[in-house]
Amino acid sequence: MRARISSTLLGALCALASAAGMAGPVQAPHYGDGLFHFYQDHYFSSVTSLMVSQHFDRLPTHWDDAEVLRGGLLLSYGLHREAGTIFERLAQTSATPAVRDRAWYYLAKIRYQRGLPAEAETAIARIGGALPAALEEDRALLHANILMARGNYAGAATLLGAMAAPKDTAKSNRYARYNLGVALVRSGNSAAGSALLDELGREPAANEEQRSLRDKANVALGFAALKDDRPAEASVALERVRLQGPQSNKALLGFGWAAASQKQPKQALVPWTELAQRDGSDAAVLEARIALPYALAELGAYGQSLERYNGAIADFEQERVRLDESIGAIRAGKLLTGLLERNPGDANEMGWFWTLKELPQMPHATHLAPVLAEHEFQEAFKNYRDLQFLSRNLQDWQDKLVVFDDMLANRREAFAKRLPEVQAKARATGLAELQTRRDTLAAELARAETAGDGVALASARERELLARVSSAEQTLKQAAAEPELTDAGERLRRASGALNWQLAQAYPDRAWAAKKAMTASETELAEAVQRDAALARAERDEPARFEAFAVRIKELEARIKALTPRVAALDAEQQRALQDIAVAELSGQKDRLAVYETQARFAVAQLQDR
Repeated sequence: MRARISSTLLGALCALASAAGMAGPVQAPHYGDGLFHFYQDHYFSSVTSLMVSQHFDRLPTHWDDAEVLRGGLLLSYGLHREAGTIFERLAQTSATPAVRDRAWYYLAKIRYQRGLPAEAETAIARIGGALPAALEEDRALLHANILMARGNYAGAATLLGAMAAPKDTAKSNRYARYNLGVALVRSGNSAAGSALLDELGREPAANEEQRSLRDKANVALGFAALKDDRPAEASVALERVRLQGPQSNKALLGFGWAAASQKQPKQALVPWTELAQRDGSDAAVLEARIALPYALAELGAYGQSLERYNGAIADFEQERVRLDESIGAIRAGKLLTGLLERNPGDANEMGWFWTLKELPQMPHATHLAPVLAEHEFQEAFKNYRDLQFLSRNLQDWQDKLVVFDDMLANRREAFAKRLPEVQAKARATGLAELQTRRDTLAAELARAETAGDGVALASARERELLARVSSAEQTLKQAAAEPELTDAGERLRRASGALNWQLAQAYPDRAWAAKKAMTASETELAEAVQRDAALARAERDEPARFEAFAVRIKELEARIKALTPRVAALDAEQQRALQDIAVAELSGQKDRLAVYETQARFAVAQLQDR
């Protein structure tokens, strides 16, 4: 039933984040930083970046988008309650209907995958009419699976009926028809459900996914027929299952029992002989090892039957020893250590989409296949791996705080050392005297500009010439009675006029240059005043800032020290829980072995009596 829904949600969450993050241009750089980490598949860095930016109110233009993205990232870690709180809040504020419906859809999907059908149904009921058309069929299929998980097969059949048009061969339609057939059988309408499964079990399959679904339909149909005491129909359905595939062991076992139910033990020998030679970690294989001698006994081959039963008992005892060895290795921690070593993932990130790919080195690794395939173990192991990451992250921050403390001490020392030098340089500049000079020059420039006085803007050479002219004029006045100086006076008058004319011509340019220089000096003087004020503020505020940083470091250190033992305790608890899950699965295999062994010993006793 979960074939369609169990696919990864990474693409879905990317679409959700894209809807949130790319709804418009990114205006806040800190929001862009969160998106950058997200699209690099660094989900932990992304969510922490978003939460820090939200804490400091750095995302005023992207608050809703950031909340949707944060909700999606929390979903990726399985934190469906926290994500649900975000989506419920968004549903009552400014989130658009399209984004809100997507959010509820993904929330329902994760809740269903985590085995919370009631909460999943609550979430899926919140979806309105703004869900994209591409997700509508998935939503209906998800809803049907949720209803079946809650035992409401009739409701699921009603919902799936509209999706299961026989002529439509789309992938979603195949899953809908399969789920509809199962729902009808379990709701009591065996005839209609079997007809639908039989139709799906006969259809051509274009790829491995469709072939696997076809095999599942035939197996479901075959065992439903066996349950209704219709072994001939069961044989027809089970014979269509591939000999090599995920459903082959179960099909071979059922095919043999269908033949046995029809009093054809000789036909049952073929599938059971093939099945009995396969890996004994499968319950169907173990059952075949006692079903095979049963068929031989039915044929009167008592010696062969007795030999097979004794061989099965020996296999069961050996398998029980191997299971005990595997359980011991699990309790010793070899399973989890090996899984982490052979499936390291990204050591700098924690992620809900990380999956197991390689089996660890164990005494009997084949025992682990059914354990690792369990959804419960997969989810629990992801939690365990995330706790390992959090433990490393806390230790990393503990080391960083030591570095930050050293950096703060160095800055305090450097500040205390450099402050007197900077203060001495500031006093040496004579800022007050410079301001007085500036005021004097500004007043002189204003007077010269008002009077149009070119002499005030004369150069040093021109002032020297003016002084010489003035001195010569005084000399001529004193010797005015001497006739030979008459021509000299005329020449001096002309030189004086030429000099004044040059000063008058140069006045506009010089006045503009003087005002420009005055403006520049005022700007530099203002900057000097600002630097002086900044120095005074730093002298007053920096010690307080240093103290605030020191307090913050101490607070963070205390938080880390409080969190570290909690994470360690949760890590140990999760390790025990994982080991319990694995041991429970292997103990279940031991219990099945005990049942089969008891049946085999009882059959041996009957044969010996005979």
